[in-house]
Amino acid sequence: MSDDRAAYEDGLGSLPTFTDRVSLREQVADTLRGLLISGQLRPGTLYSAPRLATEFGVSATPVREALLDLVGEGLVEPVRNKGFRVTAVDDAALDSLAELRALIEIPLMTSIAKTCTGEVAERVESLRALAEETVAAAKAKDLTRFVTVDIDFHLGFLACHGNPYAVDVVRDLRGRSRLYGLEAMAEQGTLAQSGAEHVEMVDAALRRDGKEMRRLITAHLGHVRDTWAGRSTGSPAR
Repeated sequence: MSDDRAAYEDGLGSLPTFTDRVSLREQVADTLRGLLISGQLRPGTLYSAPRLATEFGVSATPVREALLDLVGEGLVEPVRNKGFRVTAVDDAALDSLAELRALIEIPLMTSIAKTCTGEVAERVESLRALAEETVAAAKAKDLTRFVTVDIDFHLGFLACHGNPYAVDVVRDLRGRSRLYGLEAMAEQGTLAQSGAEHVEMVDAALRRDGKEMRRLITAHLGHVRDTWAGRSTGSPAR
């Protein structure tokens, strides 16, 4: 087996299969984002639509379309007659992404908690299932599932503020992030603790505790840049 092939298979791990043809392209794109963000799709390694399609158990067309969607988002780049390569993200870029996320998410999440009544409270409570699913995915060491559900949770929470542009910006920032330390966190059991913070956010919002929400989301975003990206400081993102 070639070194490229070994790296390819080792990086992907166990992939899901898809059956719903209506949203097949979206399902594949979401899963590829999860693999990419968690570091299982590796910068410098070539990935082809036919090979990925075989792993997913689908035809190459929706996979190629999904990869082209990621090209449009700047997450992968096409390599003529070879496939697609994941775009590398350096430390400076990760710092900038984390800083932007903090500038948007901390004040908006705090605001949601302070005004969490009526329909907003109902929407927040509906996110509890996603919060609990991140814990389950972390305990199962299903990194791809953890990342995709984590994104759904955070974007769903931010949507409660009523600013769709903020949600779109954070969605883009999340897609460009890399969480290379997720596997180590899952092995150590600390990834489940990060998932449990989602449940705490729901509870804090329903108590209308803005101060606690600010503390939670600040610490939570700190994991993204420090622990998840391989640092050991554990300090909040700035």
